[in-house]
Amino acid sequence: MDASLLLMVAFFIGMAKTGVHGISMFAVPLLALIFGGKMSAGLMLPMLIMADVFAVNYYHRHANWNYLLKLFPSAAVGVCIGTWLGNVVDDEVFRMIMSVIIFISLGIMLWMEKANKDKVPDYLWFAVLMGTLGGITTMIGNLAGSVMALYLLSMRLPKNQYIGTAAWFFLAINVFKVPFHIWSWHSITLDSFLLNLLCLPAIALGAWAGVAVVKRIAEQYYRWLVIAMTAIAAIVIAV
Repeated sequence: MDASLLLMVAFFIGMAKTGVHGISMFAVPLLALIFGGKMSAGLMLPMLIMADVFAVNYYHRHANWNYLLKLFPSAAVGVCIGTWLGNVVDDEVFRMIMSVIIFISLGIMLWMEKANKDKVPDYLWFAVLMGTLGGITTMIGNLAGSVMALYLLSMRLPKNQYIGTAAWFFLAINVFKVPFHIWSWHSITLDSFLLNLLCLPAIALGAWAGVAVVKRIAEQYYRWLVIAMTAIAAIVIAV
């Protein structure tokens, strides 16, 4: 049972990284159910990096580096804050923080979708805020997807540019997180990494499925797919 759930998690992660955003948050409660909050974050991280490589390989030409350069410094600070928080809160508080962050991000995303539809909030302070929150949430439970969806959707990026920018952001920030998981949280070990390698075929299959699904989604509907998947995942992780 645990093995099938783990492979399902790997498949979801592969799909999410190649464009079906939001579906990876179904993976978070599934993995936490088996291994607990902090340990599941460490087990998931190498799988995320593997999927990030697939995503960058396919969408690397579409990244918007102007936004990435604004996000990276504050996201690194956020990872450090998230590392500290992970050392002082238990698994139950972990889950509560995850749920609150997702619901708040979703609420802001929906509000911004209805208000100021044509206005792009391309302010440095907004990028710094989203980068910091992204760094914290990616460290606490690998849940920065909703925060980055909020920021990148607000920038009105086209579908492929959205996916390519997110792919490069998460590859860089997830690699940056590895030393913190190994030496501060001790949540990545040789045994856990070998388990990750067994999941690689499921990740690759999920990545292929994600590309195939996204190709069939019209540009005008893709934004609402991201919002809808985030909403469903927010409900799943809260219950």
